[in-house]
Amino acid sequence: MINLSEEIRNARPSGPTAVTLGVFDGVHLGHNAIINTLKADAIELGITPVALTFSSHPLLTLKPRLEIKELTSLEDRIQLLNNAGAEYVIPINFTNDVSNLTAREFLVLLKRDLQLKHLVIGPNFALGFERRGTATVLQKLGSELDFSVKIVDPYLIGSTTISSTNIRQALQTGNLGKVSLMLGRYFSLKGTVIRGQGRGGEELGFPTCNLSMNKTQILPSDGIFAAWATVKNKRYKAAASVGTKPTFESDGARVVEAYILDFDADVYGLDIRLEFVETIRNQQKFNSADELISQMKIDVDQIKGILTENR
Repeated sequence: MINLSEEIRNARPSGPTAVTLGVFDGVHLGHNAIINTLKADAIELGITPVALTFSSHPLLTLKPRLEIKELTSLEDRIQLLNNAGAEYVIPINFTNDVSNLTAREFLVLLKRDLQLKHLVIGPNFALGFERRGTATVLQKLGSELDFSVKIVDPYLIGSTTISSTNIRQALQTGNLGKVSLMLGRYFSLKGTVIRGQGRGGEELGFPTCNLSMNKTQILPSDGIFAAWATVKNKRYKAAASVGTKPTFESDGARVVEAYILDFDADVYGLDIRLEFVETIRNQQKFNSADELISQMKIDVDQIKGILTENR
């Protein structure tokens, strides 16, 4: 198995670097503030800005029985970190060996393999075995190992600190407005279109795309949503549904599906990205298919209006 040093050397830039490190789940506005600082400091110092991120959440290694749901896939995190200003994004595996490294051991490795000259960290950041590498410890190690340390202040909206945990909580209570505010964009997810039961088109008149999701992907609370669907780089208005289809099934699994407006194409096997704009209503059980159809018509009309005003 490839080790940490090899992972870094295989993807590193040439020359000295400014580095930040974290899970960066969601790549929210607080993360963007860290990357903005990283980029600005790197330009001032004439070095390359690098973000190290973990291929999977560290808690999956530290607490394997704990169920972890992620706001963003690794692919999305890399793209978002690049877009924010990290010239290089290096994903690393958080193994048991990595978890046992002390802060000093980890930073010696970064000095050797990345020519670390400047470290940018967020508030409450800690590095190394049992998170003993606090900001104070890292600053002392910086003096010893010859690199500078910048601590970025918390990013607040009002009195609320933006964090991945707060975003997950808002998402799972259906507060998409708060989620979008903290992310700086709409919450989105991507899935592959699979064949469903065919009920949406044949029985209801609203053919839906059923998405196969990664098991670690967090989902919004059950409900109906105004959403944008991106298919082959083109964006369409959509009614998205997350839930168990209670009108037809009493103990169904949670599924994600979308009725894409003004769209008629075979998309089986394609990836579709859904951006969740606004919650329309909670999921509910109807007494008949006709009742559901009537409500879906109302939902779609409402969604058209919302998405006309929210691009």
